[in-house]
Amino acid sequence: MTIASSSPPSRLPAGGATETRSKPTTRRDDVSGNRGDGRLAAVFIAPALLGFLVFLLWPTLRGIYLSFTRFNLLTPAEWVGLDNYVRMVNDPIFWDSLTVTVEYVVINIGVQTVAALAIAVLLQRLTQSAMLRGIVLTPYLMSNVVAGLVWLWILDTQLGIGNEIISALGADRIPFLADETWAIPTIALINVWRHVGYTALLLFAGLQAIPNDMYEAARVDGASEWRMFWRITMPLLRPVLAVVLIMTVIGSFQVFDTVAVTTAGGPANATNVLQYYIYGSAFGRFQFGYASAMSVALLIVLSAITILQYRLTRAGRTDLG
Repeated sequence: MTIASSSPPSRLPAGGATETRSKPTTRRDDVSGNRGDGRLAAVFIAPALLGFLVFLLWPTLRGIYLSFTRFNLLTPAEWVGLDNYVRMVNDPIFWDSLTVTVEYVVINIGVQTVAALAIAVLLQRLTQSAMLRGIVLTPYLMSNVVAGLVWLWILDTQLGIGNEIISALGADRIPFLADETWAIPTIALINVWRHVGYTALLLFAGLQAIPNDMYEAARVDGASEWRMFWRITMPLLRPVLAVVLIMTVIGSFQVFDTVAVTTAGGPANATNVLQYYIYGSAFGRFQFGYASAMSVALLIVLSAITILQYRLTRAGRTDLG
């Protein structure tokens, strides 16, 4: 018996068409594509990077250098080592300014955070009207100088409409910006009025990330709004709240505009915050070296506070699964 050998049938596509294979991508094509993306990314990053180098990094390095010198713009900088820092430690006005600044920060952050959180929760739980959010944000669109001037007129002891209303109610007029006791709380509340809407919208954005299913499940279990706020809202809002606190604390330590247009550091240095004292030392008395030393000290304080806040509030972690 003869066994016939036959070759395996060829597998061709229907219609007799010849199968074509795509050319594999080579390593050279990948490299050239990555280079093209890198160049495009560099073009977009360049303006921001240039601004960072020119307006942030270079002034910071220049300020650190000047803090070790005696410099008044009229003569070349003279190296004095740690003399400016020794003077700062022994300067009672510096410590008084730092104390006034801390008082302002505590009032501003405490009131602003509570008010912004309340507004954000109300916006989320009761209404999500875009028009209402715009109204809440309106004061933030006003500059610090304009806001300070407006409130300076409103709270004027003799002619201000605020004191006119107080007088009409039968109470004594209050020297809000002319009294040592009232000045810092008044300035803090002015800035709360201006910034609370922006802070509330940041917190509102954080609330939007919390799933509604959690609130619905809590309602089924009979939880009240107050209990849901403490058990659901606050734990899940913590990372956003931590970042907002870091931003507002840094901004509060740098308060300057409102003080400059309302009290100019008075009365009797009651509102002489650290930024205003630095400005006066540099551009009022031309002691740029000493002003730079105080600026470096403020930078160190803000860096330490930021790191401490970040760690204590666990800003980089979230309880959302």
